[in-house]
Amino acid sequence: MPEIPARAISTRSADWRDRTADLLRCAPARAGRCRVLALEGRSGAGKTALAEALAARLRCPVVHMDDLYPGWEGLEAAAPLVREWVLEPLAEGRDPRWRRWDWETGDWAPDDAGGWDGAEVADTLVIEGCGCGAEELRPFLSLLVWVEAPEEVRHRRLNARWDAELYAPWRPMWAAQEEAFDTRHQPRKHADVVLDNSEESGA
Repeated sequence: MPEIPARAISTRSADWRDRTADLLRCAPARAGRCRVLALEGRSGAGKTALAEALAARLRCPVVHMDDLYPGWEGLEAAAPLVREWVLEPLAEGRDPRWRRWDWETGDWAPDDAGGWDGAEVADTLVIEGCGCGAEELRPFLSLLVWVEAPEEVRHRRLNARWDAELYAPWRPMWAAQEEAFDTRHQPRKHADVVLDNSEESGA
């Protein structure tokens, strides 16, 4: 079958939230009765802010991949954890519950320090972060959204982050993992929607 091009929506449009939410509502539920929207893209594309805006419109929780990466070398390793802790429970009619990574200690947070987190999910969930568009996760997703932004814009956003100094030493390693992930899983190619988030205000 010929490849169907993804819909393109600009976040400069006042109705981008409504248009994206409508696409999700029209898509079939693939994680049990839950419709899952995944926001994938490179670091600095603006995924977190867009996810929060969409979740507010959809009135649903957000799962952040940052909580599930097992360390700075853990981008590829996060996908099986998302499947086991988030998507498979939803498919079985249960709420997701996941182990949270403690970036300060470099290990999973202990149980007595809030090591396990979770969300009450009615019928909609947003997942955001590099890796949530992995091939093994796509069968559970109702809508895969690729967040697009030029490299120079992404770099400026990363430099403006509150944790920019902490993140800086790891940026080359993480960028290399993103390149490898994109080559292997090709999330943009499989996206249902491409969100153009080129504006600086979209960070």
